[in-house]
Amino acid sequence: MLRKHDMPLPAGPDALIRTRRAYFDVRYGQLHVRTAFPATGGFDEQAPLVCLHDTGGSSRDFGGFLAAMATRRSVYAPDLPGSGESDPPEGDAAVSAAAAILDLAADLRLRRIDLLGVGAGAAAALDVARTAAERVGRIVSVGTQALARITTATHPCLVLALDGTHAPPPPGAGSRHPHLEWVEAPEYRDRPFLLAPQSLAERVAAFLDRG
Repeated sequence: MLRKHDMPLPAGPDALIRTRRAYFDVRYGQLHVRTAFPATGGFDEQAPLVCLHDTGGSSRDFGGFLAAMATRRSVYAPDLPGSGESDPPEGDAAVSAAAAILDLAADLRLRRIDLLGVGAGAAAALDVARTAAERVGRIVSVGTQALARITTATHPCLVLALDGTHAPPPPGAGSRHPHLEWVEAPEYRDRPFLLAPQSLAERVAAFLDRG
């Protein structure tokens, strides 16, 4: 870790949550990461959640969701290589993203992580799970852009279908994907991390806490 920037603490019931920005060394250079920790300082029992943004976005996209989620567990939202304030990748962007997340987890000495991804970020999360299955607990996909990869995943995976996409057959009814939990959530379609962070955090936490 090279340097940290303290962020303003949120007001109200989340005032004790520690939020900050930091840079970490990964194999492609520096990775810029936004973090939020519970009032315990991050020494909580739950697996940390790593949030991965979509193509063209950055960790800033997660807005108030980081603080809302951090009432439950530590949260890390990196700018994927070539995005935001992170250094560019070398070669394939998806491969670089997965490698950078594993480097980050190793630097932080995180033995197990949960992953949340949006669009291309969901695809990156699935790449991380495929590369280091033992390091990943549960996966949340916000949106269905990575559906082809999601249906090949072996980890428990929550899919929040923001576009009204119909759910696949439920587990126990002939489904080939019993590890998937599919929720049609059109109410989160418009900037969910900014407009409904608390509601979204509660839904995500309910799924993650089963692990």
